[in-house]
Amino acid sequence: MSIRNALKSLTRKPQNAPADDACVVLNGTEDFDAAIVSRDKLMVLLYASWCPYSQAFLPLYLAHAAAGEPCYARIIVDDEDVLVERYGINVFPTVLFFEKGQLVRRLDGIYHRGLTQGQLQDFARRCAVR
Repeated sequence: MSIRNALKSLTRKPQNAPADDACVVLNGTEDFDAAIVSRDKLMVLLYASWCPYSQAFLPLYLAHAAAGEPCYARIIVDDEDVLVERYGINVFPTVLFFEKGQLVRRLDGIYHRGLTQGQLQDFARRCAVR
């Protein structure tokens, strides 16, 4: 078993999302594409289940989403190479902000550091999400 697969098995979350999850959970590229065109503004977290920085950032993102407008989504991109390639994602987590179906801004995680609550709050302010 590779280290990556071992980390995946250790960090895999249950498939059932908690009832208080304020994010739209996207399941694959088709859901992702439909979501970005169906809303005027949408912030999307792309993360990996095996990535400790993604797992540390996820609760911060969920709390931020719960306090804001219902324009937040998240997608696990473990096996979605199409999205990773399409948006040139090199570090997890990455947050993308779409307006009327177009990518307007992005917040890329920092290698070996991930993202912080302050970075997310600043990013949301710049996107005028709140």
